[in-house]
Amino acid sequence: MGEGVRRGAELVPREDRRRRPRSGVMGALGDLVGSVTPLSLRNLQSELEDRVRKVPTRLNEYGFDGYGLSADYVSDNSLLSALVYRYYFRVQTHDIDRVPAGRVMLVSNHAGQLPFDGMMLSMAMLLEAEPPRIARGMAEYWVSRLPWINLAAARGGAMVGTPHNCVSMLEDGECVMVFPEGVRGMNKLYRDRYKLQRFGQGFMRLALQSRSPIVPVAIIGSEEQQPGLLELQGLARLLNIPAAPITLGFPWLGPLGLLPMPVKYHIYFGEPLCVEGDSDDEDRDIEERVDLVKGRIEAMFEQGLRERRGVFR
Repeated sequence: MGEGVRRGAELVPREDRRRRPRSGVMGALGDLVGSVTPLSLRNLQSELEDRVRKVPTRLNEYGFDGYGLSADYVSDNSLLSALVYRYYFRVQTHDIDRVPAGRVMLVSNHAGQLPFDGMMLSMAMLLEAEPPRIARGMAEYWVSRLPWINLAAARGGAMVGTPHNCVSMLEDGECVMVFPEGVRGMNKLYRDRYKLQRFGQGFMRLALQSRSPIVPVAIIGSEEQQPGLLELQGLARLLNIPAAPITLGFPWLGPLGLLPMPVKYHIYFGEPLCVEGDSDDEDRDIEERVDLVKGRIEAMFEQGLRERRGVFR
């Protein structure tokens, strides 16, 4: 799977994978923008393009995989995320080499009101892992109903988090990231930081069904990026939205209040867990395996909080 890309039924050597050249007005515009872009940004963009070329994902002759991911889209639209990764959150990874090749499920804590933690975990896998990987996010159902955003999510590698989609990606050898706390974790209050909320059992059943190793991931920093003060559950139900938090910055600063603080991210990767059993096991048996994953993440919380020098460094 890491040898190249598929074109029809033929596996094409990776070195033959090239971006389709732009011509005409779009090509001229691209050249103009490139000529006035600072060298550091051009170097980062070149690094992204090189990393995407090395991703062991099977693509057709048009640069798409079977789920709608576009290699060109990822290359063209990852620069802002890479800048945030390198210079805003200043992400530092720990033991990312523990992530095995082939099918794997990354299971992480979730926090921060907006999903910057998922973005940073994705960029860590693209910029730091060897070989580079595109971590496939399992989006909430409501994301698929948002115009433009749903298409952008698919082109960037995310899929609606149905069991079929998740198992299919894993069986195709992809790297899937899962946040079992869901909205419960992302919108928890500041007083509950680094306290894992209830994990659903779905991810464990899918790992068992697909025979996929689980790598526990602990993200340190996201829990402080946007401190939640209050959760207006009644308003969220009225507006039919997942959550309506009051934070340190929102709504007091308007749209600017949605921006996270420039905390320093540390992402810890645990040893892979090769869980055994049947996906149809009793809830009690599945819960024991879920608790094992939670325990690994909590242990990395303790390590990360002990080792960091402060929230912003």
